[in-house]
Amino acid sequence: MKATVYIESSVISYLTARPSNDLVKSARQAITSEWWTHNLPDFEVYVSELVELEISQGDSAAAAARMEVTASIENLAVSEKAQEIAEQLVIHRAVPATCPQDALHIGIAASNGIEFLLTWNFKHINNAYSKANIRTAIERFGFQCPELCSPEELRAGDN
Repeated sequence: MKATVYIESSVISYLTARPSNDLVKSARQAITSEWWTHNLPDFEVYVSELVELEISQGDSAAAAARMEVTASIENLAVSEKAQEIAEQLVIHRAVPATCPQDALHIGIAASNGIEFLLTWNFKHINNAYSKANIRTAIERFGFQCPELCSPEELRAGDN
């Protein structure tokens, strides 16, 4: 059975964005494209209603490209349990109150038993300090925390 991955909006954005002149962004775009081509088939992948909402915003042509990428990916609902987990993440200051969507992405993945949450969000989700606090809060609430990682970190076929 394939491992499960929740793909957060930042990954879709890097995948479909116009090539960047910024070195870091350009590298992330290349890594994301490579992951999508070579590693995506190794996983059972999901997005959510929240991802669909976020990627549908902004420039209409760019939004259409993002939506096209996720059209064949199973979409998870924003359940009451996911919302409760997100609230706990904010209450326990694992995710800032100013970023409830970041907490909700984590809540959706955790409430659905997803093994990996794929993101380029190093500010509130995938950094050493946040990950420890997120894991503690989710486990306190009785769920298993998904592994929070970037496409660069998640390469099943490279084992």
